[in-house]
Amino acid sequence: MDLNIRPSADLRNKYNEISKQCRNTREAVIITVNGRGDTAILGLQDYKQMKAELELLRTLAEAEEDVQNGRLKPFEESVDVLRESLMNRKNEDV
Repeated sequence: MDLNIRPSADLRNKYNEISKQCRNTREAVIITVNGRGDTAILGLQDYKQMKAELELLRTLAEAEEDVQNGRLKPFEESVDVLRESLMNRKNEDV
């Protein structure tokens, strides 16, 4: 049996072992029900990293779509908008 595939009974009986395995191997453990894959368990740090990477990929895909559809601003204009936003935030803090 592959170490990364475990029966659902192991969640009750060997949770600490599964948790340690996720943290040490930094890979998901697949939980089976009736011999079929049902759930993937991943260490919290790896889950957070995966979510952050997915969000970055979504942002990059949106940016690529903007470029392809001509939704662009000149760099200087973007910097001006950013500068104005930061100045407004600074003034609100005062």
